[in-house]
Amino acid sequence: MTILCPKCKSKHILTKHTARKICGTIGATTATMGGVATTLSAAKIGASFGMVAGPIGSVLGGITSAVLVGLVSGVAGCSAGTALGEMVDTTILDNHECVRCGHCFSLARADETSSAEGY
Repeated sequence: MTILCPKCKSKHILTKHTARKICGTIGATTATMGGVATTLSAAKIGASFGMVAGPIGSVLGGITSAVLVGLVSGVAGCSAGTALGEMVDTTILDNHECVRCGHCFSLARADETSSAEGY
């Protein structure tokens, strides 16, 4: 689908994705912090599984569990935040900018305007 500027009808449009970037970062950070909070219990579980290999296995099992919990929760939070940001970009923010005239617009509002004008 080609996006046209509703003001000058140019095809040279930039998509900013502002909310997607911000919400993805906040989601990843928040979820990782939550993962860090649960790391203690994950480290205990990993350490108990690692006891089979002795003290070194216990330490490595605890560290591995903590890292995995942080990574998985960070990825989940980033995905959720990005989805929320995409929705905000699409419906609320002026996510598109015309390179030619500098006009910022949202596709949702541009569609409403063009249908109201009879395009």
